[in-house]
Amino acid sequence: MAENRQFKYIVRIAGTDINGKLKLVYGLSEIKGIGYATALAITRLLGMDPFMRTGFLTESEIRKLEEIVRDITQLGLPAWMYNRRKDYETGKDKHLIGSELIFHARRDIEREIRIASWRGVRHRIGLKVRGQRTRTTGRLGMTVGVKKKR
Repeated sequence: MAENRQFKYIVRIAGTDINGKLKLVYGLSEIKGIGYATALAITRLLGMDPFMRTGFLTESEIRKLEEIVRDITQLGLPAWMYNRRKDYETGKDKHLIGSELIFHARRDIEREIRIASWRGVRHRIGLKVRGQRTRTTGRLGMTVGVKKKR
């Protein structure tokens, strides 16, 4: 089946250039917002071989993947697989990719800072947010060493 297909060294899906030599699952996980598990679910639900080389995709398969990746919710995946459940503005489950994901994450952090929640305060002063220890790690600036006597 792959013998009569034209090999492409670079495939563009969802605004991301993907190396054609990568297997489809790993190629899709190059897109920001799509990990291995999501890529595997997409390929299996579309009936594609997850371990074929990305460069052997036909134009129709690329279009189908592009359409699905833009709106993963149409596949009917369980809500826990989405990266934005219960969106703050709409309350709906979404799956964001690329620059849209970065934009929404930055906006969430700005909202936390604005309402001065604990997480927002930690973000504002540049400390760790998720409960990690800060006694020895996460330090900025010059390191402080011990001066030895001559």
